[in-house]
Amino acid sequence: MTGRYRFISTHRAEYGVTRLCRVLKVRRQGFYEWLNAAQARAEREQAEDALAVEIAAIHAAHRHSYGSPRVTVELRRRGRRVNRKKVERIMRQRGIVGWTRRRRRSLTKADASAPPAPDLLRRDFSAQAPGEKFVGDITYMPTVEGWLYLATVIDLHTREVAGHAMAAHMRADLVSDAIDLAAGRGLTRPDAIFHSDRGSQYGSARFRTTLTRHQIRASMGRTGSCFDNAAAESFFATLKTEIGTTVWPTRRAARAAVFEYLAYYNANRLHSTLGYRTPTEVRLGYRHDHALAA
Repeated sequence: MTGRYRFISTHRAEYGVTRLCRVLKVRRQGFYEWLNAAQARAEREQAEDALAVEIAAIHAAHRHSYGSPRVTVELRRRGRRVNRKKVERIMRQRGIVGWTRRRRRSLTKADASAPPAPDLLRRDFSAQAPGEKFVGDITYMPTVEGWLYLATVIDLHTREVAGHAMAAHMRADLVSDAIDLAAGRGLTRPDAIFHSDRGSQYGSARFRTTLTRHQIRASMGRTGSCFDNAAAESFFATLKTEIGTTVWPTRRAARAAVFEYLAYYNANRLHSTLGYRTPTEVRLGYRHDHALAA
C-alpha cells in the first residue's frame, strides 16, 4: 500500500489524485491520511537512522560479537528506552550480525597413572559468592613462531577470568602460574574448589602442590566429557570467536591480543549468565553489598 501511495504522490500533478486512486484501487482518504503523516514518518526514520548508528558503534566496540539481546541491554544501560524486537529488526535490515561460536577441540590429555580428583561440581556451575568455585582449561593461539598456550582460572560466581598464564609450552607450570595469579590478586578463598578436566597438567604433583599451598580443593570431570567442564569450554569458545582466528606473527603479538581481550572481557563485556552485567561489576557489587550489610 505504501508503494501505491508513493506512486500517487509522485504523479498526482500529472494525472490527478482521483484518477490514480481509482486505477490503483486505493481510497482518496487513505492517501491523504498517509500524506499528512509524512512528517511524522520522516521523524521516525531519522530517529531509526540515529539508533542504527548507535547500534553499529556498540557492535564495533564489542568486536562485532554482540547480537540483539546484548545490544539492547547496552542501549538501556546508556539510558535508551528501546524494544529488543526493534533493535533486532534494525540490525537485520542493515546486516549487523554477531559472530557464531564454533566448537573447540580440547588440548589436554588424561594421565592414566595419576589418581583423578573427585567431581565436586557435578555440572553445577553456580556459586554463592566470589572466590568459592573456579573452573579452568588450556587453549592455544596460533603464531608464525608456533603455539602460544593459554591457561585460565574462571570464577563461577562472577565469570571473571581471575587468573591466567601464557607460555610456549603447556606443562604443569602453566596451569600452576594461572592459579598463583588468581590467589595473588586476592580472588580465591580458603577451601575453594578448582574444577578441570583430567589433563595431565591438572593431575600433576606440581599442580596439586600449588592448590594445597593456596588452600584450594581439586575437582575433575570425567574423561572425554566436555559437559563436565562446560563453563571453561564456553569461555574459550567465546574467546576464539571474538578475538578472531588470525595467525599472529609472533607469540608476543598474540600475548598482547589476549591481554587486551581479557581486560575487555572482565571489565566491559556483558554476560548473559550475570543478567547482562560485566564480571567486574558483579564482583565489586558483591563486595559493596556485603560491606553495607556488615
